[in-house]
Amino acid sequence: MSSKTFTRAGLLALGVSTALGTAAFAQEKVLRIGMTAADIPRTHGQPDQGFEGNRFTGIPMYDGLTNWDLSSAEKASIVIPGLATEWAVDASDKTKWVFKLRPGVKFQDGSAFDAAAVVWNVEKVLNKEAAHFAADQVGVTVSRMPTLKSAKVVDPLTVELTTSEPDAFLPINLTNLYMASPAHWAAKLAAVPASVTDAGERAKQAWAAFSADPSGTGPFKGVRLVPRERFEMVANKEYWDKARVPKVDRVVLLPLPEANARTAALLAGQVDWIEAPAPDAVPQIKQRGFSVYTNAQPHVWPWQLSFAEGSVWLDKKVRHAANLCVNRTELKELLGGLMEIPKGTVPPGHPWWGNPKFEIKYDLEAAKKLMTEAGFSAAKPAKVKVLTSASGSGQMQPLPMNEFMQQALKDCYFDVALEVGEWNAVFTNWREGAKHANARGANATNVTYAAMDPFFAMVRFVSTKTFPPVSNNWGYFGNDEFDKLIADARTSFDGTARDAALAKLHARIVEEAPFVWVAHDVGPRAMSAKVKGVVQPKSWFIDLAPMSME
Repeated sequence: MSSKTFTRAGLLALGVSTALGTAAFAQEKVLRIGMTAADIPRTHGQPDQGFEGNRFTGIPMYDGLTNWDLSSAEKASIVIPGLATEWAVDASDKTKWVFKLRPGVKFQDGSAFDAAAVVWNVEKVLNKEAAHFAADQVGVTVSRMPTLKSAKVVDPLTVELTTSEPDAFLPINLTNLYMASPAHWAAKLAAVPASVTDAGERAKQAWAAFSADPSGTGPFKGVRLVPRERFEMVANKEYWDKARVPKVDRVVLLPLPEANARTAALLAGQVDWIEAPAPDAVPQIKQRGFSVYTNAQPHVWPWQLSFAEGSVWLDKKVRHAANLCVNRTELKELLGGLMEIPKGTVPPGHPWWGNPKFEIKYDLEAAKKLMTEAGFSAAKPAKVKVLTSASGSGQMQPLPMNEFMQQALKDCYFDVALEVGEWNAVFTNWREGAKHANARGANATNVTYAAMDPFFAMVRFVSTKTFPPVSNNWGYFGNDEFDKLIADARTSFDGTARDAALAKLHARIVEEAPFVWVAHDVGPRAMSAKVKGVVQPKSWFIDLAPMSME
């Protein structure tokens, strides 16, 4: 693969002849990353572009009350204290939680982090009457923590959070609520021209200015945003966690949604790191001295199925047949080994496995038999339309993989049409649902999902309370049985009991098959040998702070 893949405009977008060639950059330790996203994820504290946004503009610049431990490649990532040092649910009212905050933390603009800042950040997505309410931050936040209801100051370093129902998952969900600086935002609001009198428009302009000059509490500070082209962050040497004070001076994020273009950029020395290299180029990448990092991740590549009226997927025989019709070993070979073969949302041996009675495997004859029983044949195939994207966070290699699925299911009397949309539009429709016009008539959607916590892995897809637009139950799957299983898990504040309840839930999800489980991601990323200190955790996320450039 040659760097000739780039156009002149593409090279200029990478900054080859401009910023990256300056003497100032030559003095710095700069890490340049080619993302799969087609645009820079939002930088104001609640990123879009799926979890790639959290990975690259969330975790580096911000903290939550709770954070993910990304320090090990061997152990599963767990939730650890972030800006909160400890938390507990009220023994007499399990809708109330008290969080003790870390003293001495400052935002990157120098203002203090305290309980009032937590309340402000909760209200930015929950309180429509708040001056700083940001409607465009709601979808990517509230859908990930739908029970969070309010926050109040107890004292400067103590905050009480209230949920709409008892919810043992809240501390995990709070990893998605990043703390932005209220004082910095207020300064941006004050700079909005007085001629702008509408309160909503003033807030919108203040957030736009904040995005270009963000302030969180994280190890990196954003300093330059060029939409659709680049975003630059510099080290925050005053970061509160001295173990995570960055070792590089600057990180440059570059949107490169096409796999071959990303790979060419790496081989040409225009970037130091790419997400999801082209699978057929991996041997060449390794031969050229680059490192390829992979690790089994709690991250699922599925088709999520519609249960709207008239959907072919309403018949469980059809859902089971699709899961039995995919030769995942063959797909793994197509991807150069860069996937794991799923047996469900979590693997056997996981505390939430639960021994489902339906086994996900390749059994062509069994699949054909089920389809025949459901009334389908080669002459009368089941018509399926799948909404997917050409790139995007966690989408792996979406077009080749969906084309593989299209051909594989043809053997089992499926007629699969692919509807390809822009990634962020597909991701937005994930909350809008199968019945929305933006689903484009699809009865399945291909949006990958992280499975590292109970809500993300299971609850949001099978609860009647998470039907669109509340969260990501795109296909409207759910009933009283599943709501009861979820309630049992959500109200289990003891870890062992909660795992047992979640195991029952997972078993029933696999048995009912609201998904076609196709692959588990291994998060392949290729890097220059100059990048040191890389830990590829068993997580969809990764920590930039400990990395260095030789």
